[in-house]
Amino acid sequence: MQGIQYRFEANLWKHEAPGGWHFVTLPDEFSVEIRENLKWQEQGWGRMKANAEIDGQRWDTAIWFDTKRKAYLLPVKSTMRDQLGLQVNTSVRVAIRI
Repeated sequence: MQGIQYRFEANLWKHEAPGGWHFVTLPDEFSVEIRENLKWQEQGWGRMKANAEIDGQRWDTAIWFDTKRKAYLLPVKSTMRDQLGLQVNTSVRVAIRI
């Protein structure tokens, strides 16, 4: 698998908007680096294809740039949360490859 890999720990959180989306926020330094060097890979709405891994579970996904937070967000679907037993405010180890 090619691409640039980023590893970090962060807490899972739930967006306040209807729909119950859950996310992990990429660290500021990674978000800045990705935005400066890989922004050209973004599709509409700041979406960038990525491969993510949490606790050994890997999946194809996308990260999204949040202009309010000035950081990329990794959505974590309910199936993944259920498989891993993740709850809001759970600290997770994440690997993302772009």
